[in-house]
Amino acid sequence: METTLKAKGQMTLPSAARAQLGLKAGDRLQVTVVDTETIVLKRLPSPPVRGLRGLLAQPARARSLEEADAAIADHLREKQRVGMKK
Repeated sequence: METTLKAKGQMTLPSAARAQLGLKAGDRLQVTVVDTETIVLKRLPSPPVRGLRGLLAQPARARSLEEADAAIADHLREKQRVGMKK
């Protein structure tokens, strides 16, 4: 497989290589220069879950433990009610 280095230092990894390695847009790669003619690309692990922090909207206010318990109980009652209709 062959690719060309562009003027801004970018290159396109051939689709066959991406498919074989299961790479997709957004995957992070580590570049290691081995010698004057060789580089190695290594996939970096996915970021930890804490990297997802802030992805969801914050609730208008924090819920108390009692409110959370009540919401769970309501959900389970509804789930049971719907299950009995089947």
